[in-house]
Amino acid sequence: MFAVELLAELIRRGVEDVVLCPGSRSQALALAAASAERAGAIRLHVRLDERSAAFFALGVARETGVPAPVIVTSGTAVANLMPAVLEAHEGRVPLLLLTADRPAELRGIRSNQTTRQTGIFAGITRLARDVAAPEFGQDGDLLRGRDREPSALADEALSAATGFLGEAAPGPVHLNLAFREPLSGTAGFDEMIARGFEAAAVEAGQLRESETGGLGDPRVHAGARGYLTHLGFADEETYTHRGDALAVVVAGEGAGPEAEAFAHAAGLPLLAEAVSGSRYGRETIAAYATLIDDPVIGGLAEQAIVFGHPTLTRQVPALLRREDVDVVVVDPYGDAEHFDPGRNARVVRAARVAEDHDPRALRRWLGTWVLADRELLRERSTVHEPDLDAALATGYKERSAYARAEVAVMREPVSRELLVESVWRATWPHDRLVLAASRLVRVLDGLAPARKLEVRANRGLAGIDGTVATALGVAVTSQASDDPARAAGSTRVLMGDLALLHDAGSLLLPEGEDRPRIQLFVGNDGGGTIFDGLEVAGSAEQAAYDRVMYTPQRARLEALAEAYGWAYRRVETRGELESLLTEPVGGPTLVEVPLSR
Repeated sequence: MFAVELLAELIRRGVEDVVLCPGSRSQALALAAASAERAGAIRLHVRLDERSAAFFALGVARETGVPAPVIVTSGTAVANLMPAVLEAHEGRVPLLLLTADRPAELRGIRSNQTTRQTGIFAGITRLARDVAAPEFGQDGDLLRGRDREPSALADEALSAATGFLGEAAPGPVHLNLAFREPLSGTAGFDEMIARGFEAAAVEAGQLRESETGGLGDPRVHAGARGYLTHLGFADEETYTHRGDALAVVVAGEGAGPEAEAFAHAAGLPLLAEAVSGSRYGRETIAAYATLIDDPVIGGLAEQAIVFGHPTLTRQVPALLRREDVDVVVVDPYGDAEHFDPGRNARVVRAARVAEDHDPRALRRWLGTWVLADRELLRERSTVHEPDLDAALATGYKERSAYARAEVAVMREPVSRELLVESVWRATWPHDRLVLAASRLVRVLDGLAPARKLEVRANRGLAGIDGTVATALGVAVTSQASDDPARAAGSTRVLMGDLALLHDAGSLLLPEGEDRPRIQLFVGNDGGGTIFDGLEVAGSAEQAAYDRVMYTPQRARLEALAEAYGWAYRRVETRGELESLLTEPVGGPTLVEVPLSR
Protein backbone atom coordinates (compact mmCIF):
# COMPACT_ATOMS: atom_id res chain seq x y z
CA MET A 1 0.00 0.00 0.00
CA PHE A 2 2.96 2.32 0.55
CA ALA A 3 3.77 2.19 -3.19
CA VAL A 4 0.15 2.99 -4.06
CA GLU A 5 0.00 5.94 -1.67
CA LEU A 6 3.33 7.39 -2.82
CA LEU A 7 2.35 7.23 -6.49
CA ALA A 8 -1.08 8.71 -5.75
CA GLU A 9 0.53 11.62 -3.90
CA LEU A 10 2.84 12.28 -6.86
CA ILE A 11 -0.13 12.23 -9.23
CA ARG A 12 -2.05 14.59 -6.96
CA ARG A 13 0.86 17.04 -7.26
CA GLY A 14 0.97 17.06 -11.06
CA VAL A 15 2.83 13.95 -12.25
CA GLU A 16 1.27 12.65 -15.48
CA ASP A 17 3.90 10.25 -16.85
CA VAL A 18 5.68 7.33 -15.21
CA VAL A 19 8.50 5.28 -16.74
CA LEU A 20 9.40 1.84 -15.43
CA CYS A 21 11.62 -1.14 -16.05
CA PRO A 22 10.66 -4.65 -14.93
CA GLY A 23 12.18 -6.09 -11.77
CA SER A 24 11.39 -8.19 -8.74
CA ARG A 25 12.18 -5.83 -5.87
CA SER A 26 10.25 -2.98 -7.54
CA GLN A 27 7.11 -5.01 -8.30
CA ALA A 28 4.90 -3.13 -5.83
CA LEU A 29 5.72 0.16 -7.53
CA ALA A 30 5.29 -1.38 -10.99
CA LEU A 31 1.89 -2.88 -10.22
CA ALA A 32 0.76 0.37 -8.61
CA ALA A 33 1.75 2.22 -11.78
CA ALA A 34 -0.20 -0.28 -13.89
CA SER A 35 -3.26 0.31 -11.69
CA ALA A 36 -2.86 4.06 -12.06
CA GLU A 37 -2.72 3.70 -15.84
CA ARG A 38 -5.89 1.58 -15.88
CA ALA A 39 -7.59 4.29 -13.82
CA GLY A 40 -6.58 6.89 -16.43
CA ALA A 41 -4.45 8.77 -13.89
CA ILE A 42 -1.09 8.54 -15.70
CA ARG A 43 0.55 7.63 -18.98
CA LEU A 44 2.75 4.59 -18.28
CA HIS A 45 5.85 3.90 -20.37
CA VAL A 46 7.67 0.55 -20.06
CA ARG A 47 11.27 0.05 -21.14
CA LEU A 48 13.63 -2.90 -20.73
CA ASP A 49 16.83 -0.88 -20.32
CA GLU A 50 17.15 1.44 -17.31
CA ARG A 51 19.46 3.78 -19.19
CA SER A 52 16.88 4.17 -21.94
CA ALA A 53 14.11 4.61 -19.39
CA ALA A 54 15.93 7.44 -17.63
CA PHE A 55 16.66 9.29 -20.87
CA PHE A 56 13.07 8.79 -21.99
CA ALA A 57 12.00 10.45 -18.73
CA LEU A 58 14.49 13.21 -19.44
CA GLY A 59 12.75 13.81 -22.77
CA VAL A 60 9.38 13.96 -21.04
CA ALA A 61 10.68 16.53 -18.57
CA ARG A 62 12.33 18.61 -21.30
CA GLU A 63 9.00 18.74 -23.07
CA THR A 64 6.71 19.35 -20.08
CA GLY A 65 8.86 20.70 -17.26
CA VAL A 66 7.34 18.00 -15.01
CA PRO A 67 9.44 15.04 -13.84
CA ALA A 68 8.34 11.56 -14.92
CA PRO A 69 9.22 9.19 -12.05
CA VAL A 70 11.53 6.37 -13.14
CA ILE A 71 10.86 3.07 -11.37
CA VAL A 72 13.66 0.47 -11.32
CA THR A 73 14.69 -2.53 -9.27
CA SER A 74 17.86 -2.89 -7.21
CA GLY A 75 21.48 -3.53 -8.18
CA THR A 76 22.96 -2.61 -11.54
CA ALA A 77 19.55 -1.24 -12.56
CA VAL A 78 20.29 1.78 -10.38
CA ALA A 79 23.81 2.24 -11.74
CA ASN A 80 22.45 2.37 -15.29
CA LEU A 81 20.61 5.58 -14.42
CA MET A 82 23.86 7.51 -13.91
CA PRO A 83 24.31 9.02 -17.43
CA ALA A 84 20.83 10.54 -17.37
CA VAL A 85 21.31 11.72 -13.78
CA LEU A 86 24.45 13.60 -14.81
CA GLU A 87 22.69 15.16 -17.81
CA ALA A 88 19.74 16.17 -15.64
CA HIS A 89 22.13 17.74 -13.13
CA GLU A 90 24.14 19.74 -15.64
CA GLY A 91 21.17 20.43 -17.93
CA ARG A 92 18.92 21.53 -15.05
CA VAL A 93 16.15 19.10 -15.94
CA PRO A 94 13.82 17.68 -13.26
CA LEU A 95 14.28 13.93 -12.85
CA LEU A 96 12.78 11.74 -10.13
CA LEU A 97 14.23 8.27 -9.47
CA LEU A 98 12.31 5.67 -7.47
CA THR A 99 14.77 2.81 -6.90
CA ALA A 100 13.78 -0.33 -5.03
CA ASP A 101 16.20 -1.75 -2.47
CA ARG A 102 16.61 -4.46 0.14
CA PRO A 103 15.61 -3.64 3.71
CA ALA A 104 18.30 -2.82 6.28
CA GLU A 105 18.63 -6.42 7.54
CA LEU A 106 19.65 -7.66 4.07
CA ARG A 107 22.29 -5.04 3.43
CA GLY A 108 25.97 -5.65 4.07
CA ILE A 109 25.68 -9.44 3.93
CA ARG A 110 26.20 -9.87 0.18
CA SER A 111 22.54 -10.58 -0.39
CA ASN A 112 21.70 -11.20 -4.04
CA GLN A 113 21.30 -8.05 -6.21
CA THR A 114 22.20 -5.85 -3.27
CA THR A 115 24.76 -3.07 -3.38
CA ARG A 116 25.29 0.33 -1.82
CA GLN A 117 22.50 2.26 -3.48
CA THR A 118 22.28 4.90 -0.78
CA GLY A 119 24.34 7.88 -1.87
CA ILE A 120 25.20 6.34 -5.25
CA PHE A 121 24.48 9.72 -6.89
CA ALA A 122 26.06 11.79 -4.12
CA GLY A 123 26.98 15.33 -5.07
CA ILE A 124 24.70 15.59 -8.09
CA THR A 125 21.19 15.08 -6.69
CA ARG A 126 19.06 17.91 -5.38
CA LEU A 127 17.70 15.50 -2.77
CA ALA A 128 18.47 11.90 -1.79
CA ARG A 129 16.45 9.91 0.72
CA ASP A 130 16.96 6.34 1.91
CA VAL A 131 13.43 5.35 2.87
CA ALA A 132 13.06 2.45 5.28
CA ALA A 133 10.82 -0.48 4.38
CA PRO A 134 7.12 0.08 5.13
CA GLU A 135 5.82 -1.28 8.40
CA PHE A 136 2.26 -2.13 9.32
CA GLY A 137 0.35 -2.12 12.59
CA GLN A 138 -1.70 -4.96 14.04
CA ASP A 139 -4.75 -3.59 12.23
CA GLY A 140 -2.93 -3.86 8.92
CA ASP A 141 -2.69 -0.13 8.38
CA LEU A 142 0.53 1.47 7.21
CA LEU A 143 2.52 2.92 10.10
CA ARG A 144 3.23 6.59 9.55
CA GLY A 145 6.55 8.23 10.19
CA ARG A 146 8.26 11.45 9.27
CA ASP A 147 10.85 9.71 7.10
CA ARG A 148 8.41 7.54 5.16
CA GLU A 149 5.15 9.46 5.01
CA PRO A 150 4.10 9.31 1.31
CA SER A 151 2.61 12.81 1.29
CA ALA A 152 5.72 14.42 2.77
CA LEU A 153 8.03 12.44 0.48
CA ALA A 154 6.08 13.52 -2.59
CA ASP A 155 6.14 17.17 -1.54
CA GLU A 156 9.84 17.13 -0.79
CA ALA A 157 10.81 15.20 -3.92
CA LEU A 158 8.87 17.31 -6.41
CA SER A 159 9.89 20.58 -4.79
CA ALA A 160 13.56 19.61 -4.98
CA ALA A 161 13.39 18.20 -8.52
CA THR A 162 11.76 21.34 -9.93
CA GLY A 163 13.76 23.82 -7.88
CA PHE A 164 10.48 25.13 -6.52
CA LEU A 165 10.94 28.39 -4.58
CA GLY A 166 14.57 27.57 -3.91
CA GLU A 167 18.05 28.69 -4.85
CA ALA A 168 18.94 25.36 -6.47
CA ALA A 169 18.20 24.72 -10.14
CA PRO A 170 15.93 21.85 -11.20
CA GLY A 171 17.66 18.49 -11.32
CA PRO A 172 17.69 14.86 -10.20
CA VAL A 173 16.11 13.55 -7.00
CA HIS A 174 16.67 10.04 -5.66
CA LEU A 175 14.24 8.18 -3.41
CA ASN A 176 15.78 4.82 -2.51
CA LEU A 177 12.82 2.74 -1.31
CA ALA A 178 13.32 -0.42 0.72
CA PHE A 179 10.76 -3.23 0.45
CA ARG A 180 10.40 -6.43 2.47
CA GLU A 181 8.85 -9.64 1.29
CA PRO A 182 6.07 -10.25 0.47
CA LEU A 183 6.81 -7.55 -2.09
CA SER A 184 3.22 -6.99 -3.20
CA GLY A 185 -0.14 -7.91 -1.82
CA THR A 186 -3.07 -5.75 -2.90
CA ALA A 187 -5.36 -8.52 -4.13
CA GLY A 188 -8.95 -7.71 -3.29
CA PHE A 189 -8.27 -3.97 -3.11
CA ASP A 190 -8.21 -3.26 -6.85
CA GLU A 191 -11.40 -1.21 -6.94
CA MET A 192 -10.40 0.86 -3.93
CA ILE A 193 -6.96 1.52 -5.41
CA ALA A 194 -8.47 2.51 -8.77
CA ARG A 195 -10.85 4.96 -7.08
CA GLY A 196 -7.93 6.46 -5.18
CA PHE A 197 -5.94 7.03 -8.36
CA GLU A 198 -8.96 8.50 -10.13
CA ALA A 199 -9.50 10.92 -7.25
CA ALA A 200 -5.83 11.91 -7.29
CA ALA A 201 -5.98 12.65 -11.02
CA VAL A 202 -9.14 14.72 -10.63
CA GLU A 203 -7.58 16.75 -7.83
CA ALA A 204 -4.45 17.30 -9.90
CA GLY A 205 -6.56 18.61 -12.79
CA GLN A 206 -8.44 20.97 -10.51
CA LEU A 207 -5.21 22.32 -9.07
CA ARG A 208 -3.74 22.89 -12.53
CA GLU A 209 -6.77 24.92 -13.52
CA SER A 210 -6.99 26.78 -10.22
CA GLU A 211 -5.61 30.31 -9.93
CA THR A 212 -6.03 30.48 -6.18
CA GLY A 213 -3.24 28.15 -5.09
CA GLY A 214 -0.52 29.89 -3.12
CA LEU A 215 3.15 29.97 -4.05
CA GLY A 216 3.82 27.78 -1.06
CA ASP A 217 1.85 24.89 -2.54
CA PRO A 218 4.16 22.83 -4.78
CA ARG A 219 1.19 20.94 -6.22
CA VAL A 220 0.22 24.04 -8.19
CA HIS A 221 3.64 24.92 -9.49
CA ALA A 222 5.75 21.76 -9.49
CA GLY A 223 7.50 21.60 -12.84
CA ALA A 224 5.81 24.67 -14.29
CA ARG A 225 8.15 26.35 -16.72
CA GLY A 226 9.25 29.85 -15.92
CA TYR A 227 7.85 29.93 -12.41
CA LEU A 228 10.76 32.04 -11.22
CA THR A 229 9.55 34.94 -13.33
CA HIS A 230 6.70 35.34 -10.85
CA LEU A 231 8.84 35.63 -7.74
CA GLY A 232 9.85 39.29 -8.08
CA PHE A 233 13.60 39.68 -7.60
CA ALA A 234 15.13 42.58 -5.73
CA ASP A 235 16.52 45.42 -7.83
CA GLU A 236 20.13 44.54 -7.07
CA GLU A 237 19.53 41.09 -8.58
CA THR A 238 18.28 42.49 -11.89
CA TYR A 239 20.47 43.92 -14.65
CA THR A 240 18.95 46.97 -16.32
CA HIS A 241 20.19 47.68 -19.83
CA ARG A 242 20.48 51.33 -20.81
CA GLY A 243 22.44 51.09 -24.07
CA ASP A 244 25.70 52.49 -22.78
CA ALA A 245 27.95 50.05 -24.63
CA LEU A 246 28.28 48.16 -27.91
CA ALA A 247 26.60 45.05 -26.53
CA VAL A 248 25.51 41.66 -27.83
CA VAL A 249 23.04 39.16 -26.39
CA VAL A 250 24.28 35.55 -26.23
CA ALA A 251 21.73 32.73 -26.02
CA GLY A 252 22.65 29.13 -25.25
CA GLU A 253 20.56 26.05 -24.52
CA GLY A 254 17.69 26.87 -22.18
CA ALA A 255 17.66 30.59 -22.99
CA GLY A 256 14.21 30.45 -24.59
CA PRO A 257 11.98 33.40 -25.50
CA GLU A 258 13.40 35.56 -22.70
CA ALA A 259 16.66 36.15 -24.60
CA GLU A 260 14.87 37.06 -27.84
CA ALA A 261 12.52 39.44 -26.03
CA PHE A 262 15.43 41.17 -24.32
CA ALA A 263 17.45 41.54 -27.54
CA HIS A 264 14.40 42.90 -29.37
CA ALA A 265 13.58 45.44 -26.66
CA ALA A 266 17.21 46.55 -26.45
CA GLY A 267 17.84 46.57 -30.22
CA LEU A 268 20.94 44.37 -29.86
CA PRO A 269 22.42 41.57 -31.99
CA LEU A 270 21.15 38.20 -30.77
CA LEU A 271 23.84 35.52 -30.99
CA ALA A 272 21.51 32.55 -30.50
CA GLU A 273 22.57 28.94 -30.78
CA ALA A 274 20.33 26.62 -32.78
CA VAL A 275 19.51 24.74 -29.55
CA SER A 276 18.64 27.88 -27.57
CA GLY A 277 14.95 28.27 -28.35
CA SER A 278 15.78 31.94 -29.03
CA ARG A 279 16.85 31.77 -32.68
CA TYR A 280 14.11 33.90 -34.18
CA GLY A 281 13.31 37.56 -34.63
CA ARG A 282 14.96 40.28 -36.67
CA GLU A 283 17.89 40.68 -34.28
CA THR A 284 19.03 37.05 -34.76
CA ILE A 285 22.56 36.57 -36.06
CA ALA A 286 22.97 33.03 -37.40
CA ALA A 287 26.61 33.26 -38.47
CA TYR A 288 27.57 34.71 -35.10
CA ALA A 289 30.65 32.51 -34.61
CA THR A 290 32.29 33.85 -37.77
CA LEU A 291 31.35 37.45 -36.97
CA ILE A 292 32.70 37.27 -33.42
CA ASP A 293 36.11 36.63 -34.99
CA ASP A 294 35.74 39.63 -37.32
CA PRO A 295 37.85 42.44 -35.81
CA VAL A 296 35.59 45.20 -37.19
CA ILE A 297 32.39 43.56 -35.96
CA GLY A 298 32.82 41.14 -33.06
CA GLY A 299 36.11 42.75 -32.18
CA LEU A 300 34.29 45.99 -31.29
CA ALA A 301 31.93 44.36 -28.76
CA GLU A 302 32.19 45.93 -25.33
CA GLN A 303 29.54 43.97 -23.44
CA ALA A 304 27.82 40.56 -23.57
CA ILE A 305 24.57 39.65 -21.81
CA VAL A 306 24.36 35.86 -21.57
CA PHE A 307 21.22 33.74 -21.26
CA GLY A 308 21.23 29.95 -21.00
CA HIS A 309 24.18 27.60 -21.48
CA PRO A 310 26.22 28.19 -24.67
CA THR A 311 28.16 25.07 -25.72
CA LEU A 312 28.39 24.89 -29.52
CA THR A 313 31.34 27.12 -30.40
CA ARG A 314 34.75 28.16 -29.16
CA GLN A 315 34.12 31.74 -30.19
CA VAL A 316 31.56 32.50 -27.47
CA PRO A 317 33.81 31.48 -24.54
CA ALA A 318 36.67 33.37 -26.18
CA LEU A 319 34.48 36.49 -26.37
CA LEU A 320 33.51 36.20 -22.72
CA ARG A 321 37.14 35.81 -21.65
CA ARG A 322 38.22 39.05 -23.29
CA GLU A 323 39.39 41.66 -20.79
CA ASP A 324 37.71 44.47 -22.74
CA VAL A 325 34.25 42.83 -22.62
CA ASP A 326 31.90 43.39 -19.68
CA VAL A 327 30.02 40.13 -19.10
CA VAL A 328 26.57 39.88 -17.52
CA VAL A 329 25.23 36.36 -16.94
CA VAL A 330 21.49 36.04 -16.38
CA ASP A 331 20.82 33.04 -14.14
CA PRO A 332 17.78 32.83 -11.83
CA TYR A 333 19.40 30.20 -9.60
CA GLY A 334 21.73 31.41 -6.89
CA ASP A 335 22.90 28.02 -5.60
CA ALA A 336 24.29 26.74 -8.90
CA GLU A 337 27.34 26.86 -11.11
CA HIS A 338 27.10 29.69 -13.62
CA PHE A 339 28.40 29.87 -17.18
CA ASP A 340 31.39 32.15 -16.71
CA PRO A 341 34.43 31.18 -18.84
CA GLY A 342 36.40 34.26 -17.78
CA ARG A 343 35.44 33.92 -14.08
CA ASN A 344 34.71 37.64 -14.01
CA ALA A 345 31.03 37.94 -14.93
CA ARG A 346 28.33 39.77 -13.02
CA VAL A 347 25.69 37.14 -12.27
CA VAL A 348 22.14 38.48 -11.97
CA ARG A 349 18.75 36.87 -11.47
CA ALA A 350 17.04 38.65 -14.34
CA ALA A 351 17.58 41.28 -17.02
CA ARG A 352 15.36 44.06 -18.29
CA VAL A 353 15.60 47.06 -20.58
CA ALA A 354 15.25 50.52 -19.04
CA GLU A 355 11.94 52.20 -19.80
CA ASP A 356 13.69 55.23 -21.27
CA HIS A 357 16.00 53.17 -23.48
CA ASP A 358 15.59 53.78 -27.21
CA PRO A 359 16.42 50.59 -29.18
CA ARG A 360 17.27 52.79 -32.17
CA ALA A 361 20.24 54.23 -30.31
CA LEU A 362 22.54 51.47 -31.58
CA ARG A 363 20.84 51.01 -34.94
CA ARG A 364 24.11 51.16 -36.86
CA TRP A 365 25.67 48.62 -34.51
CA LEU A 366 22.84 46.14 -35.04
CA GLY A 367 22.71 46.89 -38.76
CA THR A 368 26.38 46.04 -39.18
CA TRP A 369 25.81 42.58 -37.70
CA VAL A 370 22.59 41.97 -39.64
CA LEU A 371 24.00 42.94 -43.04
CA ALA A 372 27.14 40.86 -42.56
CA ASP A 373 25.06 37.92 -41.36
CA ARG A 374 22.76 38.04 -44.39
CA GLU A 375 25.73 38.02 -46.73
CA LEU A 376 27.27 35.01 -45.00
CA LEU A 377 23.98 33.11 -45.01
CA ARG A 378 23.55 33.74 -48.73
CA GLU A 379 26.94 32.16 -49.28
CA ARG A 380 26.24 29.20 -47.02
CA SER A 381 22.62 28.43 -47.86
CA THR A 382 21.91 25.22 -49.71
CA VAL A 383 18.34 26.16 -50.61
CA HIS A 384 17.69 25.86 -54.34
CA GLU A 385 15.36 28.63 -55.53
CA PRO A 386 15.10 28.55 -59.34
CA ASP A 387 14.08 31.66 -61.28
CA LEU A 388 10.96 30.21 -62.91
CA ASP A 389 9.80 33.48 -64.47
CA ALA A 390 13.11 33.93 -66.25
CA ALA A 391 12.98 30.35 -67.51
CA LEU A 392 9.44 30.69 -68.87
CA ALA A 393 10.36 33.87 -70.70
CA THR A 394 13.06 32.11 -72.73
CA GLY A 395 12.73 30.08 -75.86
CA TYR A 396 12.07 26.35 -76.06
CA LYS A 397 15.72 25.34 -76.23
CA GLU A 398 16.59 27.51 -73.27
CA ARG A 399 13.69 26.09 -71.27
CA SER A 400 14.83 22.57 -72.09
CA ALA A 401 18.32 23.39 -70.91
CA TYR A 402 16.82 24.83 -67.76
CA ALA A 403 14.80 21.66 -67.15
CA ARG A 404 17.90 19.51 -67.59
CA ALA A 405 19.72 21.70 -65.09
CA GLU A 406 16.85 21.25 -62.64
CA VAL A 407 17.09 17.49 -62.99
CA ALA A 408 20.81 17.65 -62.36
CA VAL A 409 20.25 19.68 -59.22
CA MET A 410 17.72 17.17 -57.89
CA ARG A 411 20.30 14.42 -58.40
CA GLU A 412 22.94 16.17 -56.31
CA PRO A 413 24.17 14.05 -53.41
CA VAL A 414 23.03 15.20 -49.99
CA SER A 415 25.65 17.13 -48.03
CA ARG A 416 25.64 17.87 -44.30
CA GLU A 417 24.68 21.44 -45.03
CA LEU A 418 21.79 20.43 -47.27
CA LEU A 419 20.54 17.85 -44.77
CA VAL A 420 20.47 20.09 -41.72
CA GLU A 421 19.13 23.18 -43.46
CA SER A 422 16.40 21.20 -45.22
CA VAL A 423 15.22 19.57 -41.99
CA TRP A 424 15.33 22.91 -40.18
CA ARG A 425 13.23 24.63 -42.85
CA ALA A 426 10.77 21.72 -43.10
CA THR A 427 10.05 21.77 -39.36
CA TRP A 428 7.06 23.80 -38.18
CA PRO A 429 6.39 25.52 -34.84
CA HIS A 430 4.00 22.76 -33.73
CA ASP A 431 6.67 20.12 -34.48
CA ARG A 432 9.63 19.17 -32.32
CA LEU A 433 13.25 19.11 -33.49
CA VAL A 434 15.73 17.10 -31.42
CA LEU A 435 19.43 17.73 -32.04
CA ALA A 436 22.02 15.15 -31.04
CA ALA A 437 25.50 16.02 -29.86
CA SER A 438 27.16 15.38 -33.21
CA ARG A 439 28.83 17.17 -36.08
CA LEU A 440 25.43 17.95 -37.61
CA VAL A 441 24.32 20.30 -34.82
CA ARG A 442 27.44 22.40 -35.30
CA VAL A 443 26.90 22.58 -39.05
CA LEU A 444 23.29 23.61 -38.44
CA ASP A 445 24.33 26.25 -35.94
CA GLY A 446 26.39 28.03 -38.59
CA LEU A 447 23.65 28.38 -41.21
CA ALA A 448 20.15 27.91 -39.75
CA PRO A 449 18.11 31.06 -40.49
CA ALA A 450 15.94 32.72 -37.87
CA ARG A 451 12.91 30.53 -37.27
CA LYS A 452 10.77 30.05 -34.17
CA LEU A 453 10.93 26.32 -33.51
CA GLU A 454 10.61 24.03 -30.52
CA VAL A 455 14.13 22.58 -30.25
CA ARG A 456 15.26 20.00 -27.70
CA ALA A 457 18.83 18.91 -27.02
CA ASN A 458 20.80 17.32 -24.20
CA ARG A 459 23.47 20.01 -23.89
CA GLY A 460 24.09 19.74 -20.15
CA LEU A 461 27.05 17.48 -20.82
CA ALA A 462 26.64 17.44 -24.62
CA GLY A 463 27.06 13.67 -24.76
CA ILE A 464 25.64 11.30 -27.36
CA ASP A 465 24.07 9.21 -24.59
CA GLY A 466 20.36 8.51 -24.81
CA THR A 467 19.52 10.61 -27.87
CA VAL A 468 16.98 8.16 -29.26
CA ALA A 469 15.35 7.66 -25.85
CA THR A 470 15.17 11.40 -25.17
CA ALA A 471 13.63 12.05 -28.58
CA LEU A 472 11.01 9.35 -27.99
CA GLY A 473 10.14 10.95 -24.65
CA VAL A 474 9.70 14.30 -26.38
CA ALA A 475 7.65 12.80 -29.21
CA VAL A 476 5.29 10.71 -27.09
CA THR A 477 4.61 13.50 -24.61
CA SER A 478 4.10 16.29 -27.13
CA GLN A 479 1.76 14.15 -29.23
CA ALA A 480 -0.31 13.28 -26.14
CA SER A 481 -0.89 16.97 -25.39
CA ASP A 482 -4.34 18.43 -24.78
CA ASP A 483 -3.36 21.23 -27.19
CA PRO A 484 -4.58 20.07 -30.64
CA ALA A 485 -1.87 21.95 -32.55
CA ARG A 486 0.91 20.55 -30.40
CA ALA A 487 -0.57 17.05 -30.53
CA ALA A 488 -0.71 17.19 -34.33
CA GLY A 489 3.00 17.84 -34.66
CA SER A 490 5.77 15.41 -35.48
CA THR A 491 9.27 14.97 -34.08
CA ARG A 492 12.38 15.01 -36.23
CA VAL A 493 15.84 14.12 -34.96
CA LEU A 494 19.20 15.09 -36.47
CA MET A 495 21.92 12.72 -35.36
CA GLY A 496 25.12 11.01 -36.44
CA ASP A 497 25.65 7.31 -36.94
CA LEU A 498 27.62 6.87 -33.71
CA ALA A 499 24.91 8.61 -31.68
CA LEU A 500 22.38 6.16 -33.12
CA LEU A 501 24.51 3.07 -32.51
CA HIS A 502 25.34 4.22 -28.97
CA ASP A 503 21.62 4.27 -28.14
CA ALA A 504 20.38 1.56 -30.52
CA GLY A 505 18.71 -0.31 -27.67
CA SER A 506 16.27 2.56 -27.23
CA LEU A 507 14.78 1.72 -30.63
CA LEU A 508 13.00 -1.15 -28.92
CA LEU A 509 9.36 -0.27 -28.30
CA PRO A 510 7.80 -3.11 -26.31
CA GLU A 511 4.37 -4.43 -27.21
CA GLY A 512 1.62 -2.01 -26.24
CA GLU A 513 3.88 1.05 -26.07
CA ASP A 514 3.25 4.26 -28.02
CA ARG A 515 4.62 4.45 -31.54
CA PRO A 516 4.84 8.21 -32.14
CA ARG A 517 5.33 10.16 -35.35
CA ILE A 518 9.10 10.44 -35.33
CA GLN A 519 11.86 10.50 -37.95
CA LEU A 520 15.48 9.83 -37.06
CA PHE A 521 17.63 11.50 -39.72
CA VAL A 522 20.93 9.66 -39.36
CA GLY A 523 23.85 11.28 -41.16
CA ASN A 524 25.97 8.20 -41.77
CA ASP A 525 29.59 9.08 -42.51
CA GLY A 526 30.93 5.79 -41.22
CA GLY A 527 32.30 6.99 -37.90
CA GLY A 528 33.11 9.96 -35.73
CA THR A 529 34.06 12.62 -38.26
CA ILE A 530 33.48 15.32 -35.66
CA PHE A 531 36.94 14.43 -34.34
CA ASP A 532 38.49 15.19 -37.72
CA GLY A 533 38.29 18.85 -36.73
CA LEU A 534 40.68 18.40 -33.81
CA GLU A 535 44.16 19.88 -34.19
CA VAL A 536 45.78 16.50 -33.58
CA ALA A 537 43.99 15.01 -36.59
CA GLY A 538 46.54 16.65 -38.86
CA SER A 539 49.59 15.28 -37.11
CA ALA A 540 48.62 11.85 -35.75
CA GLU A 541 49.37 8.63 -37.61
CA GLN A 542 46.28 8.07 -39.76
CA ALA A 543 45.58 4.39 -39.08
CA ALA A 544 45.94 4.78 -35.32
CA TYR A 545 43.88 7.97 -35.32
CA ASP A 546 41.09 6.34 -37.28
CA ARG A 547 40.95 3.33 -34.99
CA VAL A 548 40.79 5.18 -31.67
CA MET A 549 39.07 8.44 -32.69
CA TYR A 550 37.18 8.10 -35.96
CA THR A 551 36.14 4.54 -34.94
CA PRO A 552 34.93 3.39 -38.37
CA GLN A 553 31.73 1.34 -38.54
CA ARG A 554 29.80 -0.49 -41.25
CA ALA A 555 26.61 -1.32 -39.40
CA ARG A 556 23.62 -2.10 -41.62
CA LEU A 557 21.11 0.46 -40.43
CA GLU A 558 18.33 -1.02 -42.55
CA ALA A 559 18.72 -4.32 -40.73
CA LEU A 560 18.80 -2.50 -37.40
CA ALA A 561 15.54 -0.72 -38.22
CA GLU A 562 13.91 -3.97 -39.31
CA ALA A 563 15.02 -5.77 -36.16
CA TYR A 564 13.37 -3.15 -33.96
CA GLY A 565 10.24 -2.73 -36.10
CA TRP A 566 10.98 0.76 -37.45
CA ALA A 567 10.26 1.84 -41.00
CA TYR A 568 13.41 2.53 -43.02
CA ARG A 569 14.20 5.05 -45.75
CA ARG A 570 17.50 5.76 -47.50
CA VAL A 571 18.00 9.25 -48.91
CA GLU A 572 20.96 9.98 -51.18
CA THR A 573 19.94 12.94 -53.39
CA ARG A 574 18.46 16.38 -52.98
CA GLY A 575 15.32 15.29 -54.79
CA GLU A 576 14.80 12.31 -52.51
CA LEU A 577 15.31 14.47 -49.43
CA GLU A 578 12.91 17.17 -50.60
CA SER A 579 10.30 14.55 -51.48
CA LEU A 580 10.56 12.85 -48.09
CA LEU A 581 10.24 16.14 -46.21
CA THR A 582 6.96 16.92 -47.98
CA GLU A 583 5.38 13.60 -46.97
CA PRO A 584 3.33 13.22 -43.78
CA VAL A 585 5.33 11.67 -40.96
CA GLY A 586 3.95 8.26 -40.06
CA GLY A 587 5.17 6.08 -37.23
CA PRO A 588 8.76 5.55 -36.09
CA THR A 589 11.04 5.88 -39.11
CA LEU A 590 14.81 5.65 -39.44
CA VAL A 591 16.09 7.76 -42.35
CA GLU A 592 19.65 6.93 -43.37
CA VAL A 593 21.52 9.69 -45.20
CA PRO A 594 24.95 8.60 -46.50
CA LEU A 595 27.53 11.37 -46.12
CA SER A 596 31.13 11.67 -47.20
CA ARG A 597 33.79 11.83 -44.53
